[in-house]
Amino acid sequence: MKLEQIGHAVLSSGAMAVLGLCVFSVTFWLIVKVTPFSIRKEIEEDQNTALAILVSSVILGIALIVSAAIQG
Repeated sequence: MKLEQIGHAVLSSGAMAVLGLCVFSVTFWLIVKVTPFSIRKEIEEDQNTALAILVSSVILGIALIVSAAIQG
């Protein structure tokens, strides 16, 4: 691999990482806004394990979609 190709690969990987983080943050913000209760309070204070599992599964799903989109 030539130095020019490595630079292009690093630049495109960085751009995709930033785009993935933006999509992820918008999705998480949307989850917080849609729920009628405080997710932080439910998970931290009330120890709602079911909600924690649900939120983490949504996060993993978005991460899988973003990674599949990056790979093409």
